[in-house]
Amino acid sequence: IQDEKDLAFVPTMGALHAGHSSLIEIAREYSKKLVVSIFVNPTQFGPSEDLENYPRPIEDDISKLKKLDVDYLFLPEQELIYPDGLEVTHYADKDLANALCGLNRPGHFDGVCTVVYKLFDLVKPKYAVFGEKDFQQLKIIQDLVVRENLDIEIISAPILREEDGLAMSSRNLYLDPDERQKAAKLNQVLKAIVENRKSIDEAKKEILELGFELDYLEEKWGRVFLAAKLGQTRLIDNMAL
Repeated sequence: IQDEKDLAFVPTMGALHAGHSSLIEIAREYSKKLVVSIFVNPTQFGPSEDLENYPRPIEDDISKLKKLDVDYLFLPEQELIYPDGLEVTHYADKDLANALCGLNRPGHFDGVCTVVYKLFDLVKPKYAVFGEKDFQQLKIIQDLVVRENLDIEIISAPILREEDGLAMSSRNLYLDPDERQKAAKLNQVLKAIVENRKSIDEAKKEILELGFELDYLEEKWGRVFLAAKLGQTRLIDNMAL
C-alpha cells in the first residue's frame, strides 16, 4: 500500500452494512485506489460496554468487500495497533468531547482519536471518509487532523437509513423484532422536532413512553442529537435543523 498515491480510506469496525457501502462509494469519487480497515478498537469501549459481544462476521464482511471491488482490506491484529498494550496516546478536544456521547462515555473519544491516528499513520491516506451518523466523532476527527497537521482530507458522508427511517448501524443486529419496530420511531421523533411539530420536552416524554432509556436529546451544532438504549442496544441518530 505504501507505494500507492492519493489513497482513499474507510476505517470500520466491521459488521458491514449498506451504510458502509455508501462510504465506500463516496471514497471512490476521490481516488482510484481504496483501503477499508476492519478493527474493533478496545480503547473506545467502556468497562460496561459491549466489546466482547460486538459483532465480528469477518467472512461475511470480506465477501461484501470483494463484491464492492475494494482494492485493499487492512485487517490488523491488536498487537500491530497497540504494540505497547492498550495505551491511549491521542486525545480528543475537551470542548468537543465533553458533550453528547462523551458525557456518559468518559475516555471514549480519546480511544477513537488514538486508533484513528494510528490507522492514518499506517495506511497514509490522502482522503478518509466518515459518516454523519457519528457526527460528534466526525467533528472530533476533523479537529484531530487540524491539530496534528495531517495532510488528510476528511470527507463527511450523509446518514443512510432503512426504509422505515432507522439509521443504519452494526448495533441494529442486536434488536429483536419488537425492539426493531420501536427503534424506527426514533427517526419520527427527530423529524417532528426538526419540523417544529414537537418540543424537545414532548419528544423526551414520547421516547420514554416507548420504553427507551434516554441518554440525551438535545440541539447542538445546528442539529438535533439523540442517544437512547432499548434493551441492551444503544442507538444514536441526528438530523440537521
